[in-house]
Amino acid sequence: MLRLKQYFKGDSTLWAAIILISLTSFLPVYSASSNLQYVVGQGSVLEHFAKHAGFIIVGIGIVFIFQKFDYKYFGGFSKLLLPIVIFLLVLTLMQSNNIEGANASRWLKLPGVPFSFQTSTFASLVLNVYIARYLDRNRNSFITFNNSFVSILLPIFLIVGLIFPANGSTGLIIFFMALALLFIGGYPIKIIGSILGIGIITITLFIFIVMKFPDAFTSNRVHTWISRVDNFLGEEHEESYQVQQAKAAIVQGGMNPRGPGKSALKQTLPQSSSDFIFAIIVEEYGYAGVFICFFLYILILWRIIVIATRIENTFGSLLVVGVGLPVIFQAFANMAVAVNLIPVTGQPLPILSYGGTSMWVTYMALGIIISVSRGIPNKENQNNSKLEKENYEIA
Repeated sequence: MLRLKQYFKGDSTLWAAIILISLTSFLPVYSASSNLQYVVGQGSVLEHFAKHAGFIIVGIGIVFIFQKFDYKYFGGFSKLLLPIVIFLLVLTLMQSNNIEGANASRWLKLPGVPFSFQTSTFASLVLNVYIARYLDRNRNSFITFNNSFVSILLPIFLIVGLIFPANGSTGLIIFFMALALLFIGGYPIKIIGSILGIGIITITLFIFIVMKFPDAFTSNRVHTWISRVDNFLGEEHEESYQVQQAKAAIVQGGMNPRGPGKSALKQTLPQSSSDFIFAIIVEEYGYAGVFICFFLYILILWRIIVIATRIENTFGSLLVVGVGLPVIFQAFANMAVAVNLIPVTGQPLPILSYGGTSMWVTYMALGIIISVSRGIPNKENQNNSKLEKENYEIA
C-alpha cells in the first residue's frame, strides 16, 4: 500500500472512485458492444471491448501524468491552448462530415489517426481552466463589460458559437457552466445577466434564420432540436424511439434484473453502448445498478467539494469547480434523458459509456482535480506548522 501511495498521490478517495468507475464500465460496455458491432458494421464484440479497455488504460495513464503537474501550470497551458482550440473548432465546423446520414460535424477526423476527435469536449475543459485563471488574476480588479470583453467574454462567445450549431446541448452546457463559474468567481452579476441576455437573443436569432433560410447553415441540427423539444413538451408527449426503448429496458430491469450480459433490448436501443448505456445497466443489474451509478458520481462530487473547499488558493478552488462540475452535470443529464426527465441531449455517461476521446477529456479533468488535491496541506504538515508557531511564540 505504501508503494502504491508513492505513485498514486493526491486524494486517495478520488483515486479509488476513478479506479472503481473505470472497472465498473467493462461489464455494461461488453454487453452493449454487440449493438456497436451492428452499427459500425465491422469488428467483433471482443475487438470493441478491447478498444474500450485501451481507452481506459490510456485514460488512467492521463490521470497519472496530470497528477504530477503543479496545478498552477494548467492556467498558463489554457492560455496557450485557447487559440488552438478555437482553430480546431473552426475546422470541425467546416468539415461537415456525415456518418450514416447523420450530421457529425462535432467530430474532427485527424490524418493518420484511427479515430475521430470530439473537439467540443476538449474546448470545454480548456475554456473552464482559462476562466478560472482569469478570475483568479482579476479577483481584486474593477471589472467592467468593456475591459473584460476581449479577455474573457469573447473566448466564451467564440467557443460556444462554434459548437452550438452542430451540438446544441453541449454548447448550452458549456455556456451555462461558464456563467456559473463566473458567478462563483465573483464576476459582476450585472454583466453575467447581460451575457445571458446576449446569449438568448443570439440563439433565438440563429434558430429564426435557420428556419427561414435552411440552406444558410448546412452544419446545424435545429430541426432535430425542435422536434425533440416538441415531442417532450407536446400535449401528447410523443416519446422518441430511443426513449421508448430505454424506458422499456429500465422497466424490464427494475426489481428483476436480467443479469450481466443478458439485456434483451441492447440490440434495438440505438446508442446502447454510449448515450443510453444507463438503461442497459438498469436492465441487467436492476436498482443495484442505479445505486452503483449514483454512488460513484456522488462520491466524485463529494471529493470535488472537499478539495475545492480545502485548497488554500483561489485558482485551485475555481479550477476544481470548473473542470469537475461539468463531469457530474453530464452524468446526471445522461441518466435524466434515459428516464425521460429531459429531452434527448446526446451526452454520454462519463467513463461508463463506451470509450472515446471524450472519455480522455474526463480523465484529464479528474487528473487536474487530483493535482490540485496534492496542494492541500496534510494533517502532519499542519501539526508541524502549528508546533513551530507555538515554539516561536514561546521563544
